Amino acid sequence: MLLAACGNSNNKEAESSSPEASKALQSSAESEQFEAAVAEYHQFVIGQTDQFVKATQAFVDAVKAGDIELAKKLYAPARMYFERIEPIAESLGDFDPWIDAREGDVPDDEWRGYHKLEKALWIENSTAGHEEIADQLLQDVKQLRVKIESVEITTVMLVTGAVELLNEVSSSKVTGEEEQYSHTDLYDFAANVEGAEEIFKVLQATVEQKNKELADEIVKRFAELDATLAPYRKDDGYVLYTELKEDEVKKLSQAIDALAEPLSKVGSVVEG
Repeated sequence: MLLAACGNSNNKEAESSSPEASKALQSSAESEQFEAAVAEYHQFVIGQTDQFVKATQAFVDAVKAGDIELAKKLYAPARMYFERIEPIAESLGDFDPWIDAREGDVPDDEWRGYHKLEKALWIENSTAGHEEIADQLLQDVKQLRVKIESVEITTVMLVTGAVELLNEVSSSKVTGEEEQYSHTDLYDFAANVEGAEEIFKVLQATVEQKNKELADEIVKRFAELDATLAPYRKDDGYVLYTELKEDEVKKLSQAIDALAEPLSKVGSVVEG
């Protein structure tokens, strides 16, 4: 009986130390780590959307009250909550065009959302006749909050989402195209970067385990980008895009590119 018991124990040790068993254990541990990362990020997205509803409510109230100056003050900070989670919102159907379409992105008779009200505030200098647009915006944002509760976030969405946020910066924020009327592009710029950094943070432990050098480089690039953006912070926000000189825009663009390159490798490292 004793010999048999020892034999079973040895077999189990041999099984647990086999390459296949070690690989299975590693895979299980990584799966749990990913699930924890996804759950942590989901809570971040829910928190941002909660704040987005509150900020949009205040913005819409100001628009409907005809308080132009207050609505202008609330506009850019409110949008930052959406910009931080934009890839997730884009995965949920039409919320992105409903909330964030710029003039010309959709047919004129379908255009609604923040940028339509941006034009009313900065170009028309009046919100008269835009009450229905404001109500629709708040309804869309509240509906987004409901959808966010049950959205299924995958690891692939995480790793691609971080890069997509930086692509957003390169394609429309650092060029000044996003906020063509208010010129508050640096708010969106900062929010997109903050959203990408939040994704990296939940994946950082995994990246460090597999490629410490890459993880360290990404942390360094985020810090460099933050330092490049710092001179343009003003009060609780940022200076207008139109205050930037050409060489300053170039430096911001270079800092984004320097971060995007190592960040684009996270997917292959995490999934490898």
